[in-house]
Order: sequence, then C-alpha cells, then structure tokens
Amino acid sequence: MRDMGGQQIEEAVTGSVAVLRAAAGERDWGVKAGRLEWSCRRTAEHIASDLIAYAGQLAGRPTDRYVPFRIDCAECESPDDVLDVIEATGALLAAAVRTAPREARAFHPYPFRSANREGFAAMGIAEVLLHTHDIAEGLGIAYEPPADLCEDVLTRIFPHVQPGPDHWRTLLWATGRGELPGRPPVTEWRWNNNLVIPAERLTLQGITPAAAADLQIGGTGGFEWIEGGPCGNTRFSAGIVTKAYEAGAHRPEWGVFVLVRREDGRAIGGMGFHGVPDDEGRAEVGYDLEEAARGNGYATEALRALSAWALARDDVKLLCAKVDHANTPSQGVVSRAGFIRVGEDAEQYVYELRRS
Repeated sequence: MRDMGGQQIEEAVTGSVAVLRAAAGERDWGVKAGRLEWSCRRTAEHIASDLIAYAGQLAGRPTDRYVPFRIDCAECESPDDVLDVIEATGALLAAAVRTAPREARAFHPYPFRSANREGFAAMGIAEVLLHTHDIAEGLGIAYEPPADLCEDVLTRIFPHVQPGPDHWRTLLWATGRGELPGRPPVTEWRWNNNLVIPAERLTLQGITPAAAADLQIGGTGGFEWIEGGPCGNTRFSAGIVTKAYEAGAHRPEWGVFVLVRREDGRAIGGMGFHGVPDDEGRAEVGYDLEEAARGNGYATEALRALSAWALARDDVKLLCAKVDHANTPSQGVVSRAGFIRVGEDAEQYVYELRRS
C-alpha cells in the first residue's frame, strides 16, 4: 500500500507553491478565489492555518477540542511571504505525521470526532490541493496536481465517493468544484475519517478503501499483525469493501474493522457488518480472530463493543450472527456477547441480539 505521510504532504506543498509563486508578483491576489467568497490571499492564509492546525492536533493529541492557537499572516507584505508560511507550516505537518505513532489519534469533528496520522495527512493534502485550485482559478492560471495524490486523498477520507476514471476531477466534483458525467452536482460535503470503536483491551478500527485494497491483494493494510495474520477471511471481507467502494455503495461505518490490541498496537483479527441495516433495522455481523489470539476473550469483548455501538443508533433494532454447527468456540462468543439462538438451517445456527 502506498504510504500516506510526510513525503506526500511535502509533494503537495511543493507543487502548490511552485505554481502560485510564479504568479505571486504579477497578479491581483485581492480577487475572489474561484467559487469561494475569500480573496486569493485570504485563501492562501487559510491553507497555512489548516496545515499548522493539523500539525498542532497531531502533536498535542487533544481528544475533545482543537488546540487553541492560530497563525497570523498580518505581517506578510506580499503573496510570496504567505507562500513562505505555507512552506513552513507544510514542513511542520510533515514532521508531525512522521513522528506520530501509528496508533495516535487526535480530535477532529468530521464525522467521528478523531483522526489518525493518515487522516491528518490526507486532510492537509486535500486543503492544499483544493485551495490551490481555488486560487489558481481566481488568478486565471493552470493547476493540476499528481493523480496519485488525489487518489490517496479519495481512498482515505472520501470512502463514500465512488471512484472515477480521473482522480482529480472526481475530487473536485466530490467537493462541489466541478462536474462529472452522470453524477448530480455536489452542494454539501464532508470528508470522512475512519471510525474507531474503543473496547477495554482493544480498539476496533474501521478500514479505509486504501487499506481494504491492500489487504485484498496480500498486504497488511497498514497494520502490524501478530504472527500468521491477516487470515483469509479478513482478506475476503476486505475484498467486499473494495467492491462496494468501486460501486459507490460503501458506507464506512458498516464495513470492516480491524481489531487492534492496546498493549502492543498489533492487529489480531477482523470484525464487521455484512452491509448496511435493512428497512427493518436488521444488520448482520461477522468476525474472525487470528489463531494465536484465540482463547483470551478478545472476540467477545470486540463483539460487545461493536454491538453496543450499533444498537445505540436509531437505524438499528436487531443484530444477527450466523455460526456453523461445528464452530463451538464461536457459538460461545456470540452467547457471551448476549446473542440468543433463534433458529438454524442445515449448516448454521442463527443468533440475534435486539435493542433493549
């Protein structure tokens, strides 16, 4: 899987500054930046503010708010000065991403109130690419970033957006800045960092389309696995996520979660849903644990956490799990998690857990 980190941030910033600096002395930066209400200069200042804000979040790692500081470009006398600030703040975000542990998370409001280092990198790059586009449009100059940077952003923080043949045009459309044939205009949008559900000894970390694609072809998905992992069932489930993403039907919170131990940050299995809840509020769950991690109560703990999260939602009334007749350990997992056996067929028992 292509890494999403400091190198990509530097690539985005370098490309942006090179294009904008060529127009720094000969254009009026007081004009509106594309479709925005801000001027081109104000938009450039916003890029720097976002980069330093994300660096501050990832360095300080608050869990419930933004670190309360901001950057002031009032003393910048020219667009060149503002571009110098963008370069500096981009370097700070790149350094924060490089030095943050893989498991580090910090507050960000959309949509699940936290992001990891990949999320902050993707958001920072998105701010650079999109607002450079806005400024370039206002100044009347050409700008198009590398396609792989756009794909990196889409597969990390736009998991709900069906990919298109042109990653840059898809990103512009997804953020209300362009059109795509066969798709309606976008008037409201938010990016989507992965959902993480806490449990006592574990975290359940929703996988992104980038991670799913890597798992499907034999990679790690960006996780550090215990010996023997990930197993075939986790890779198969990741393939389902990939297909749903490619079809534009993926809903991240109803996908696959990797179970990660808090004590060492290692992945020990996968758990998730077979799809979104149906019209009656019914969703099916499934899971698999690496053999070396079995017998420690991890699956039961994770299933309780996932079930509690799902049944707290208004659109879920009932969870279902199907277990093979011969899989006695898994029957124990669902029973300890509160599921009740309600039926069977020739091969499987059917268990349900209803909202209280």
